[in-house]
Amino acid sequence: MAFDADTGRLGVAPTPPPTARKLRWSAPKLVAAANEKVRGTNVRTLHVLAPAFVKAGPATATADPAPLTVPAAPMQRRIPPDGYHRAIEAHRQAARPPRVDPAIAQAVERQTAAMRELSRRAFPEPDVAADDAPASIEATRDTA
Repeated sequence: MAFDADTGRLGVAPTPPPTARKLRWSAPKLVAAANEKVRGTNVRTLHVLAPAFVKAGPATATADPAPLTVPAAPMQRRIPPDGYHRAIEAHRQAARPPRVDPAIAQAVERQTAAMRELSRRAFPEPDVAADDAPASIEATRDTA
């Protein structure tokens, strides 16, 4: 695509993506071959651009790439058709409710209660002053 003589950067735009990958892998060999083939140039780096799906020729090699266009407004989502909503509702109605074994549910409740009790013992609640009244400094020093 272009060569910058000041920086020694050679920009190439391959056609298919696999070619771009291959160019990146063999960049050192290509830089050496370019310097050997064309005397007076000093290619230091190879800059592989995004794959171009246009056939590069003399007219496209000298032209600047077209700037990217950004849409003026964000795209709006389409509203799903009524059939989509009916299908989702039919699926929800046809889905079986989860079966819960009462013995397992009771065991879970017992275990949760036991864990809460252990937590209360390990981390007791501090005495709270009534009505959010400020505590005295002496009471604060005694608890610390």
